[in-house]
Amino acid sequence: MSGFVDKPEPAEVPGLVHLHTGKVRDLYQNEAGELVMVASDRMSAFDWVLPTGIPDKGRILTALSLWWFDRIADLVPHHVISTDVPEGAPADWEGRTTVCRRLDMIPVEAVARGYLAGSGLVEYREGRTVCGVTLPEGLVDGSELPAPIFTPATKAEVGEHDENVTYEEVARQVGPDTAARLRQTSLAVYGRARDIARDRGIILADTKFEFGHDDQGHLVIGDEVLTPDSSRFWPVEQWEPGRPQPSYDKQFVRDWLTSPESGWDRASEQPPPPLPQHVVEATRAKYIEAYERLTGSAW
Repeated sequence: MSGFVDKPEPAEVPGLVHLHTGKVRDLYQNEAGELVMVASDRMSAFDWVLPTGIPDKGRILTALSLWWFDRIADLVPHHVISTDVPEGAPADWEGRTTVCRRLDMIPVEAVARGYLAGSGLVEYREGRTVCGVTLPEGLVDGSELPAPIFTPATKAEVGEHDENVTYEEVARQVGPDTAARLRQTSLAVYGRARDIARDRGIILADTKFEFGHDDQGHLVIGDEVLTPDSSRFWPVEQWEPGRPQPSYDKQFVRDWLTSPESGWDRASEQPPPPLPQHVVEATRAKYIEAYERLTGSAW
């Protein structure tokens, strides 16, 4: 069992229809048929949306996504039309809102990896492959791969696990042409972002993208992009293969939840407990540090 510990009620805004409440974002449609995405401060871990939010997280994710969209626009178009807050929306929506083109979303998490961690590490240890890609012997937790690889996953509902699949399975699901474009574009965007991040002292270990087709059939990148929620960011100066790496993502929250201090049994069906203030503050500081290191701007 998993899902929301305490699912929020969506805001009612004149002219907007609420479509969906996701782990982090609330999705609406305006009268022009465009999507209005609002990034909350919700935090998810282990397929649960936690009862405690991280202040400013939604604004940081939105600002960082917009910063990255500008830097990859020559590689793939993005879905953002504007950041205008709809009239009558809560004041809290400022800085969290993007008005976006409606896309026909492709039901694949497009994951690109340059380093071995997470589910990729687990799979590698079982058979020296990740999503059907054979890797050399001798790699350890945090190893840089010989070259970045495309390791797709099927998209799951809230409370369900995304499942790693092979490229061949993606080609069967969405067609060989779309699969090829997903792989090519994911690796191109990853390569660009990895180099930009590296220049700023951050290793982009892996990241996931979501793509859709516009009404002309063009591939467009949607959702968020290259944030601590969708990527593993590690400080370059602390990178040391052979152990879990210090990170700018939600690992801090995961570590607390699995510690004796939390008292939570992940295997039980009980929801996770609220996060203590010191974990909230440390996690917020991590998100801000990632934003400031990458963009060069103060939060």
